[in-house]
Amino acid sequence: MEEAIISELVLDLLRKRGVVEPADIAAFLSPDYGAHTHAPELFHDMDVAVERLFAAIERNERIAVYADFDCDGIPGASVLSDFFEKIAYENVEVYIPHRDREGYGFHTAAIEQLAQREVKLIITVDVGTTAVESVRYAKGRGVDVIVTDHHEIQAELPAAVAVLNPKIAPYPFPHLCGAAVAFKFVQAALRAGKARGIERFVNVPDGWEKWLLDLVAIATVADMVSLVGENRALAHWGLTVLRKTPRAGIRALCSALRLRQSELTETDIGFSIAPRVNAASRMGEPTLALQLLTTKDVQEAYSLAKQLEKLNASRKGVVAGIVREARKRALGRYRPDELVVVLGDPDWKPALLGLAANSIMNDRGGLVCLWGRDANGAIKGSCRSDGAMSVVELFEAAGDAFIEYGGHAASGGFSVAHERIHSLSEALEAAAQTLDKKEGRIDALHDAYITLRELSWPLYKDISRLAPFGVGNPKPIFRILSAQIREIKRFGKEKNHVEVSLVSLDSSANARAFDFFRAPEDFTFVPAAGQPATVIATIERDTFRGGLALRIVDVLPV
Repeated sequence: MEEAIISELVLDLLRKRGVVEPADIAAFLSPDYGAHTHAPELFHDMDVAVERLFAAIERNERIAVYADFDCDGIPGASVLSDFFEKIAYENVEVYIPHRDREGYGFHTAAIEQLAQREVKLIITVDVGTTAVESVRYAKGRGVDVIVTDHHEIQAELPAAVAVLNPKIAPYPFPHLCGAAVAFKFVQAALRAGKARGIERFVNVPDGWEKWLLDLVAIATVADMVSLVGENRALAHWGLTVLRKTPRAGIRALCSALRLRQSELTETDIGFSIAPRVNAASRMGEPTLALQLLTTKDVQEAYSLAKQLEKLNASRKGVVAGIVREARKRALGRYRPDELVVVLGDPDWKPALLGLAANSIMNDRGGLVCLWGRDANGAIKGSCRSDGAMSVVELFEAAGDAFIEYGGHAASGGFSVAHERIHSLSEALEAAAQTLDKKEGRIDALHDAYITLRELSWPLYKDISRLAPFGVGNPKPIFRILSAQIREIKRFGKEKNHVEVSLVSLDSSANARAFDFFRAPEDFTFVPAAGQPATVIATIERDTFRGGLALRIVDVLPV
């Protein structure tokens, strides 16, 4: 009966995503939290991790949560912070490394600080899988480590008390984000604590941990993990929690950004919430984001939201300056056969280079690496890929070029010695030549044809059944037929966004189409008023003007 009311369009979009069996269709369109998430006890080392946590609590040992500074680590740290508060365990602190001064990783200098504060157990979030030496150092200082992380497994795991990583068998779903792994640890601890009748756990209401799913959804979307399988269920139900969370910081942020909390989507996370959380560390104040997500004080929440908005505005200005300069340099040395673009400047702030690299990558495709100099004088950088080549595979192929590196297929970071920076471009280009290239971007492809007259709320609601969208489940792309360009405008403070007004050839329908950080000449066909055009776009809710709008992927000739 359920399948009969699914439109042919939705069924076709599901088929294109490899979802064809009735049970798979039902699971995709109606994720069930109980049926479509996995038991936390399936994690390798989970039983050991829970036992060590219980021992620390029983002995009132000082516990430190050591979390990465991005919008995966900080929500994950908030998950554990909320958990410890709920079980009334106070001998705990959260440590977030400074993005510019310390950089990514599990650092021995930080471990030393924590050891001096008599920390006996460190729980990492979104970091630690490759920290063999750091875990060994901690052990030498009498500090046990439980790693909760999701990054790639390398040759040797650290000799931690436990390493919780979904990429280690037998856990059946390897694509969780770091915050989701922290959530699984909390879930397992609550179950075990209740089963044993430990009072502080028994006092927690059954199912309370589901209120933490708002944080898991934010991290899952922000960290761009694949939104299929268990992640789809976590994001779906996490968004449900996010839309009604009493979390003061989320409510304050929604108010500051004029977002309707009850209608929040993955797009709001990706373009509004996550950038503010990330702005905290990128502009040097990572704890502000943690405070925003954990505070119970409404006034403090509004103050923190304003501070993060100010930091984000400052971040935008600095990134725009880097992008302008990088674009000039990229155009000045453009070679169509170049697989990797490497640009840098000692004055560029490494914390902002991922955003800038992404902009340059969107301009030219391929793989783009930008480097700068941090507060300690170290040369660090970020890379972004359009999918034709894996960043982490490139790093591995050119490993000797770096002091250290890490990342995923689409993005990564590195540090390099001063004497090697001038040969980095050649080293990465040579490494890229050795890798198998994938098909690359398919921006101009589309899922279905529609006319402007068919652009409607029923259509939007129909395709929204496939949400949340993200990696592995992209927004449907439509080819808009029979459209004419009525007007072209630039908007934004720096006039760096484009808006195209469209009208049907029979003048019976019209629509606003737009894209951020694009100019008319950036499209395959440069739109001009009065000309017919084929627009490739996704359908968006227009939060600024109401109604619906088209987010332009490309403009093609008729």
